[in-house]
Amino acid sequence: MRNKGPHRRVAVYGMGGTIAMAGAGGVVPALSAAQLLDAVPGLADTGIDIEVNDFRRLPGASLSFADLTALAADIDKRLESGEADGIVVTQGTDTIEETSYLLDLFHASPQPVVVTGAMRNPTLAGADGPANLLAAVQTAAHPAARDHGVLVVLADEIHAARYVRKTHATSGFTFQSPNTGPLGHLVEGIPRFLARLPAARSTLDLGAVSTHPRVALVTVTFGDDGALLHDVAEWADGLVVAAFGVGHVPEGLVPILSEIAERIPVVLASRTGSGPGLSSTYGFPGSESDLLRRRLIRAGFLDPLKSRILLWSLLATGHDSESIAEAFSTAGAYGQG
Repeated sequence: MRNKGPHRRVAVYGMGGTIAMAGAGGVVPALSAAQLLDAVPGLADTGIDIEVNDFRRLPGASLSFADLTALAADIDKRLESGEADGIVVTQGTDTIEETSYLLDLFHASPQPVVVTGAMRNPTLAGADGPANLLAAVQTAAHPAARDHGVLVVLADEIHAARYVRKTHATSGFTFQSPNTGPLGHLVEGIPRFLARLPAARSTLDLGAVSTHPRVALVTVTFGDDGALLHDVAEWADGLVVAAFGVGHVPEGLVPILSEIAERIPVVLASRTGSGPGLSSTYGFPGSESDLLRRRLIRAGFLDPLKSRILLWSLLATGHDSESIAEAFSTAGAYGQG
């Protein structure tokens, strides 16, 4: 049964991306948020009042931390004013798994913020943008979506920003949450939630952002000699190491990682992209237990990309090493038990 209560109000922020691309000889961001909404069949029949904000018009790959913190501030102001029951952000899918988590970290309000995009641009047959945008608006407008933090909605699936990943370069079903599965699905235009986040969600104070730190992500590879780590150590304010398996690196990398961890926060994540980093199963030089003894910070269930977003956000808001480790224990779902 459809919601017959008062009209819901949703603010849509256009950021660009494939969903807004057009042109010949290689598409580029060209369509406004209003144009995107005009192309959505059935949207007018939902009874949802929509306000449009053409915030940026960039490819997902060109969005910056400055763009996203500005967006988070504008969303926060709009929700505090009571002008919207929910928010939709349209952007390029290249960076949704990172941008949605950044927004999630700074989103403390109960109203839903839903991020969506498209894998097929509007010039192609079977473009998925209109369906994804309709589903995102319907989710953002529905009371059941409150208190879930930031959500990612594509292909009629609802994912938590903390766990969603882009897993395929071209598939319309690229967005998956390997550790948890989707939180729910759109069914006949109504969001149906089948699960909740398995761990507490912490948020940060956007007003406390006082710097824009440089946080590096280095993926450990077979035969790695650590040359890249030496270069990164010269300029990084924080480092995420995407290690083998449950948190292993070649023995030769241990000295440089130990040295770096004495100066800046170093987070140890798994390059596999799903499953947890461990803490005490293995004991050889370069194992997870060896590295954690050397002051590296365990990412737990957070993948390397999410770990970098969290570390950037913590450094930007002035957190010290102790509070950074505590935040990762919560976000990585290993702080209890």
